[in-house]
Amino acid sequence: MTDLAALADRLDISDTITRLFVYCDQARWADLRESVLATEVFFDSGFGGPVGPRPGSDIVDDWETGLGSLDAVHHQAGNHLIEITGDTALAHADSIAVHVKNSAQHGTTRWFVGSYALGLARTEKGWRIDRFEYKLKTIDGNADLT
Repeated sequence: MTDLAALADRLDISDTITRLFVYCDQARWADLRESVLATEVFFDSGFGGPVGPRPGSDIVDDWETGLGSLDAVHHQAGNHLIEITGDTALAHADSIAVHVKNSAQHGTTRWFVGSYALGLARTEKGWRIDRFEYKLKTIDGNADLT
């Protein structure tokens, strides 16, 4: 692979990771299904629950339900470390997420700080996330948004 092709892959992968966070924040659920997650994703939310392969569309459905009741969601992500091997890649990203519910009585925000281990695969439609593992470091604020 030429240096230019490797650089283009790295940029495409970084953009895919950025779309993951931006599309969640903007409630662009169809775009997440179409241009971010693979058809099947090895999934570990980091909050308990089943760990293993899941349809990407089911993950987006869960996010739409869980985040849809909030007044705002904001992710600030960075520290992308990307290792590319042919048509697959492993990436690390750190993120701070803020969830806002203006009607909450015990504080209107909760903050999550954590890291993601993401696997990506090159598909006919571009790079797609096929592995999603979240490692929570801390929660601050009104964790239950009550």
